[in-house]
Amino acid sequence: MNQHTRVQAPLPFIDVAAQRRRLGSRIDDAIARVVNHCQFINGPEVRELERDLSAFCGAKHSIGVSSGTDALVLILMALGVGKGDAVFCPAFTFSATAESVALVGATPVFVDVLEATFNLDPASLERGIATAKRLELTPKAVMAVDLFGLPADYDAIGRIAQQHDLKVIDDAAQSFGATYRNRKVGMLGDVTATSFFPAKPLGCYGDGGAVFTDDDDLAALILSLRNHGAGEDRYDNVRIGMNGRLDTIQAAVLIEKLKIFADEIETRDRLAKRYNALLGDIATVPQMPSGFGSVWAQYTIRLAAGRRDPLAAALRSQGIPTAQYYPKPTHRQTAYRDYPLADGGLPVTDRLADEVISLPMHAYLDEATQDRIVAAVREALRA
Repeated sequence: MNQHTRVQAPLPFIDVAAQRRRLGSRIDDAIARVVNHCQFINGPEVRELERDLSAFCGAKHSIGVSSGTDALVLILMALGVGKGDAVFCPAFTFSATAESVALVGATPVFVDVLEATFNLDPASLERGIATAKRLELTPKAVMAVDLFGLPADYDAIGRIAQQHDLKVIDDAAQSFGATYRNRKVGMLGDVTATSFFPAKPLGCYGDGGAVFTDDDDLAALILSLRNHGAGEDRYDNVRIGMNGRLDTIQAAVLIEKLKIFADEIETRDRLAKRYNALLGDIATVPQMPSGFGSVWAQYTIRLAAGRRDPLAAALRSQGIPTAQYYPKPTHRQTAYRDYPLADGGLPVTDRLADEVISLPMHAYLDEATQDRIVAAVREALRA
């Protein structure tokens, strides 16, 4: 190395610490209030957060739960999904989507995604329904996933769901805060689940999640199920439930983070558009369909086959992290490879798994750092 070459500091992939510095004592004070009143489970901050989340997204009911995965499980339990039922979900996502279906005894039927958006392909959903019926499964629900922060096409999915009497579940683990045709995530399906895992656009300091719905009866059922199936009397459990409650400390953290969330979403969108402008001539960059708004949980580009790993290695050598979502899609993983695929297979999913790579994206990425990332990407792809 030339003695005049300056070694640059490694970058974080998601800079949670920068947000922590911005919020400063507000987080400390929020946690201290919980520690002082000692209501660590279902304390007042949980109810306050639920009100704030509803005000933010427009859903009538917001229910804080223990994780995004538990949110999905609770929804399926409340809908009565179980053995012999089929739930349709994309394989190009994290395994928690299909995991929740398997945990309630139902069968995940994997469907393909669209190349342009990485989200569920309505045509593949139609084929998946035919597959389920051929296997003598009862189609019950479609679990659309808003990958990387971009909502799926809920109008198209909803038309198919209505024809086949399916419930539409929005797996919004990556997309809370996004918009779809003048509607916010939380109001796009019959019921919505999200995650507050620390790396999410709105994340807490541990595990957490939420369920959103306008259905009064469904909300009441989920409230019972998240607390061991409790009835009017806590010692008279009226159904089999689970411990799916959100810790009060996590709710307190999220209350403070939600106050700056709209500003962070605006910054993420600006940075994503800047990435697109700087990289659009050398890589396939993400594009939003008209009327869609993303929270850019990940900024993900596509490269020609064989170019991704060399790029990752080149960036890593310069202290720039990348991520690959998802190099082994769910249907190819050991625990899930025996579940059915939609007729025609998942060719787009299989292709994307070899082509996508995600670059650092968060609301505290300054333009100079972004320029450093872009320069390194361009240099590596020119090599």
